[in-house]
Amino acid sequence: MIRRDFLKSVGVLAAGTALSDPFAVAKTVLGAEAQDGDLNNLDLPIRSLRPQTDRQVSVIIIGAGNRGNVYARFAEMFPEAMKVVGVSDILDHRLKRLADKHDVPPGMRFGHFREVFASGRKLADAVVISTPDDRHYEPCMKALELGYDVLLEKPVAQTEKQCKAILSQAKKYDRIVAVCHVLRYAPYFIALREVVRSGAIGDLVSVQHMEPIQYAHMAHSYVRGNWRNSKETTPIILAKSCHDLDILRWIIDAPCKSIVADGDLFLFKSENAPAGAPLKCTDGCPHEATCPYSAIDIYTRKKAHLGVFDLDGSRDPDLIMQRLLDPAYSNYARCVYHCDNDQPDHYVADMVFEGGKTASFSMEAFAPWGGRRTRIMGTTGYIEGDMTRFTVTDFRTRKSQVWDKNVSEIPEYKGAGHGGGDLALARDFIEAVAAHDASRLSSTIDVSIESHVMGFAAERSRRSGRKEKV
Repeated sequence: MIRRDFLKSVGVLAAGTALSDPFAVAKTVLGAEAQDGDLNNLDLPIRSLRPQTDRQVSVIIIGAGNRGNVYARFAEMFPEAMKVVGVSDILDHRLKRLADKHDVPPGMRFGHFREVFASGRKLADAVVISTPDDRHYEPCMKALELGYDVLLEKPVAQTEKQCKAILSQAKKYDRIVAVCHVLRYAPYFIALREVVRSGAIGDLVSVQHMEPIQYAHMAHSYVRGNWRNSKETTPIILAKSCHDLDILRWIIDAPCKSIVADGDLFLFKSENAPAGAPLKCTDGCPHEATCPYSAIDIYTRKKAHLGVFDLDGSRDPDLIMQRLLDPAYSNYARCVYHCDNDQPDHYVADMVFEGGKTASFSMEAFAPWGGRRTRIMGTTGYIEGDMTRFTVTDFRTRKSQVWDKNVSEIPEYKGAGHGGGDLALARDFIEAVAAHDASRLSSTIDVSIESHVMGFAAERSRRSGRKEKV
């Protein structure tokens, strides 16, 4: 079954199953055979990544960095369904590496994304836009005008006006735009949503959702890195957490009516720099050995977040140090207290949805781990999960059941990011393009813009101190 038909069948089953057994619906929906109270029996079948299509979709990758390579990998796995026929990147070594891997001919290797559209002709079925945040709007609008379907990295664009313009452009030219809200496609979140929809916890009343960024990730991406400055990219509620607003909207399954938000930049600013801290960690900082945000520690010792250094798979600490000393990569050597960052390192938002349902969201930089934490309160039950497993507790029986599926153990999902969501999205996008049917996606452009509007409203609220209508 394709994803759309599976979800339809789930809805029919859930609607027609009696609730005399508190877990009867969940068992029917999830195919569980164990008795109440047994663990590990919420066993939602995980769909194969192999796309169900009888034709090959040709794709141009615009932006050959990390995300572009993630989606291009799908063509390596299923060449009969997807072929990378063009690559665009302003960095020659990234362009060459990805283009060589896919045997892209010289005439389909482009520098700036404008070169892809310069001929005024459509050169492939679809484009993947995985450029930085401030370079989403222009290529997406031009691609839609020329008749391409688009796989668009989040956030959609830098302003609410631009987001709505892309929505209008997609409607005008009848094209598919799939926004990379990859959590929707991860088996964990699919199962979590289906348990809620099954009625196993009664009516959903409220949700608590936390996104811990992890302290080194915060320093890498939102203090030193590409998303450090909200004016150059997008506010962190969109740059990092539009996934989370989208998941809340998807699970609650009702429009958001209002939102109020707060948060600020607490730590990563010059007045908090320890005495004697130089502008760069590599300039002989006296605190380097004890600083948790040390660039030398994060990159050369822990060997984390190395994708930005173009190391071709090397983890040699001497080579990493050379990169930190290279002016081309020097942003990542900077002291976290001496950067041009303005993104909040803690952010909270409260939302009211249609029907009086509520959600609270918390984005936290100061955590030792990543992975979303979610609590869902229903009238007859409760769910708590950590993006690896979740537990469903029934108030009437006081018994619990657990979903605990290690997706990485499935061979074709091995190495797939976001709990398998990256490649599952690519599969659904290829199917949607092949059939010219946007309903094959759960993250259509319409629903993705809705959660972006929530994010822009949250940022207005955070800055003004007022509750915002959505």
